[in-house]
Amino acid sequence: MSRIAYVNGQYVPLADATVPIEDRGYQLADGVYEVIAVRGGVPIDLAPHLRRLDQSLSALHMAPPMGERALRVILRTVTARNRLVEGILYVQISRGVARREHAFPPSSVRPSLVVTARTQALAPESMFEKGVAVITDADLRWKRCDIKSIALLPNVLGKQGARERNAFETWLLAPDKTVTEGTSSNAWIVTGRGQVITRPLSHAILGGITRSRTLEVAHRLGLKVVEHPFTLEEARRAAEAFLTSTTAFILPVVRLDGKQIGDGWPGAITRRLRAAYLSALAGGGVAGW
Repeated sequence: MSRIAYVNGQYVPLADATVPIEDRGYQLADGVYEVIAVRGGVPIDLAPHLRRLDQSLSALHMAPPMGERALRVILRTVTARNRLVEGILYVQISRGVARREHAFPPSSVRPSLVVTARTQALAPESMFEKGVAVITDADLRWKRCDIKSIALLPNVLGKQGARERNAFETWLLAPDKTVTEGTSSNAWIVTGRGQVITRPLSHAILGGITRSRTLEVAHRLGLKVVEHPFTLEEARRAAEAFLTSTTAFILPVVRLDGKQIGDGWPGAITRRLRAAYLSALAGGGVAGW
């Protein structure tokens, strides 16, 4: 079956889906996006994803292409037309099509909306059972990482660096050697005393939807959660580490820059968090239209 995309009012085969050459997303990375996991044919955490999308648009002074109710209809239609059971929905909004110049185009220019769907396995258990490796590199991104912008070149370079070193992810380091986040995930450590630590929200990191859910789960489990920056050295000394993202959920990190964390296996607290998170998904509390 041919994949179907939504592009500015039309549902078309993915192979035929195009945007004009002067779309500002293509020429200037003047746009925002969201990636929404789908499981059992329904989206996970759709409402907070749409809230974050709206926040990103607002931060860039960009008008939404339509109201939330209409966008939900499009997302549901794309899911149905692609017979998507497990995978991702991708939403991208640019400022629209206009003559190339840095300043905003006239207000009459309409934002461009593209929605695609892709089948892919989410968070395979084999990866969780063994854990993953992470490397570190300098954080070269702009200073508004809280905006989910499509300007992702530093993230691309970081992810490629991880792949070339047989790692799953790159954790990015601020000038003070604190870990900000991963190229497509939030970073966490667990101390020997059982404290769960992750960087607090600021312009330095993206407010991950799974990050927020993980904090809720940790509090329900009675874990001691501390939101403050942790250094690379603290990460190296951690008893456990893990990352969170839309498609990986809660994933143990067992090696950092080639050296094992803790005993080199997924830790007990990480396991508890993941089990509770998956239980919440199974219970239907975070998934649905």
